[in-house]
Amino acid sequence: MAGDAAAYDAGMAEIREATPADLESILRLAGLRRRQYAAFHPRLWRPAADAATAHRRLLKRALGDPQVIMLVSVDRGQVRGFMVARLVQSPAIYDPGGPTCFIDDFAVDDEGFWSSVGVELLRAAVVRAAARSATQVTVVAARMDAAKRQALREAGLSVGSEWWVASISRPLEPGEPGPQRPAG
Repeated sequence: MAGDAAAYDAGMAEIREATPADLESILRLAGLRRRQYAAFHPRLWRPAADAATAHRRLLKRALGDPQVIMLVSVDRGQVRGFMVARLVQSPAIYDPGGPTCFIDDFAVDDEGFWSSVGVELLRAAVVRAAARSATQVTVVAARMDAAKRQALREAGLSVGSEWWVASISRPLEPGEPGPQRPAG
């Protein structure tokens, strides 16, 4: 993305709760991640026309939500990464033993930061989530986001689900087969 992984100093970095003053940096990193993910899968990750405005509103609400853990990693005055975790209940048909720490918004300033900043943010979120009785963590990662996926593996996570995506040009009739791959 935009940072310089070689310049990151874990000894100088601070993981802390995000504040309103961090929103512009968080939005910048989130915008970079949206563009990256849109390139990975243009249908699933296509940004809305007002994505930045909508995300700003969402993050402002999240700052005051007791069910949200929003963290930043700051190194020498620069936000190097952020993550937003929401404590959610699992659907009634599953029982992981307590709430889930669900992490969707999660980005770092440089792909080289995933194994440091990313893992540190994740570990800090897990500690806070466990203190609120969460029993598992679920993190969204694009299939092609190799650096993030590797960092998640290094942090002890494993793939528990995948999303399969296809365009639908019209409603399917009962019994009609789903989308087909184009020939060739």
